[in-house]
Amino acid sequence: MIRRAALVIAACAALLPGLAQAGALQDMIDAAPDGAEIVLPAGVHEGPIVITHPVVIDGQGAAVIDGGGTGTVVTIETNGVTLKNLTIRNSGRLHNKVDAGLRIHGSFNVIRDVRIENSLFGMDLTQASNNVLRRNYISSKDMPLEMRGDSVRIWYSNDNIFEQNHIEHSRDFVIWYSEGNKIRDNRIQHGRYGIHFMYAHENFVEDNEISDCVVGIFLMYANDIRVTGNQILRAWGASGMGVGFKETSGAVVEDNKILGNAIGIYLDPSPWDPDKTNEFHRNHIAYNGVGVEFHTDWVGNNFSQNNFRSNFTQVSVRGRGTALREGWHGNHWDDFAGFDRDGDGIGDSPYEVYNYADRLWMDLPPAQFFRGGIALSALDFVERLAPFTEPRLLVREAAPVVEPIEHAAAVAPTATQSDRPKTALEMLTQ
Repeated sequence: MIRRAALVIAACAALLPGLAQAGALQDMIDAAPDGAEIVLPAGVHEGPIVITHPVVIDGQGAAVIDGGGTGTVVTIETNGVTLKNLTIRNSGRLHNKVDAGLRIHGSFNVIRDVRIENSLFGMDLTQASNNVLRRNYISSKDMPLEMRGDSVRIWYSNDNIFEQNHIEHSRDFVIWYSEGNKIRDNRIQHGRYGIHFMYAHENFVEDNEISDCVVGIFLMYANDIRVTGNQILRAWGASGMGVGFKETSGAVVEDNKILGNAIGIYLDPSPWDPDKTNEFHRNHIAYNGVGVEFHTDWVGNNFSQNNFRSNFTQVSVRGRGTALREGWHGNHWDDFAGFDRDGDGIGDSPYEVYNYADRLWMDLPPAQFFRGGIALSALDFVERLAPFTEPRLLVREAAPVVEPIEHAAAVAPTATQSDRPKTALEMLTQ
């Protein structure tokens, strides 16, 4: 019966002379029975539309819903809707109204193979849980970065799956007050915050490629987040950082490639909860300006089996502190100058980092302008030859690993799509 309804609706749609006119698509959706499949013919269909009962809308890869530059283009106010194979474009430009390509206020909806173009905000999920958003493309309007809207805005929404999407030229992918969301196998490029958590606990960030953003992933007052298997690349500029923490506890950061960022990992008093730690294991941290930077002398961050290679500075600490109270166990440092006479793969002496002239730019951030310059390099060279001030021990690892550690994050980059088996729910929503 549902399939027959789909065929009738598709046939009627092809014959409606006013389909491209405002209201025609909305009327067709309102008239469709629950569960019907609405197959849109190729062409432009005028929005905005609001979907208030469960239907399937299939654009066959050639249909466009155009908002005409006003408001939100498509709003879902129910459960069980499927949108697939279509383009949504031209939302309004008002931040105070969160003008978006797609807004979801329901659960168990499936959005797949949808392009959202020239829309201020891409997807806005508010009190929307257990939705699947797969293989979509999202970009914002052609505006300065700070004036664009967020590619994805998740607000009080739990247990959503967001995977295999491509996001570019938007502002932030931001998650507020939400938990259980799985963000995996996505490509996120040319934004401000690749992924930004705010008061959002127990979420998962897996196997994403995040590149050329101001900040790759930032965890702010967000506990028990798992960040695993990601490639976080080229977050550069004055505020550039691969993975940033602000008063965040219980995080697990494992098997990531953190490459070519101004700061690889930045920790601003984290962990905040004295009963929790942050764990950093088997990451490849390379070609960054600073490998790991601490905002202040702190405790509770454990680093093991990481490769620190070709960073301009391996570790820095602001505010005249040290990183001696953090946990450093079994990491590889490519500037380790010791020996391994017994051939067990462990250095015969500790790995130690002392501050000489680099204390200047660590203690006085404006002095970073001269970092790498001739004057500061010459001063550092002379200071190391004949110190005229007492150097400060910054980092000490008792048993460093001499050779690079072979693990998943150390191999060449691969495609972002995961090979893990699908759950039953995911197979049903393919």
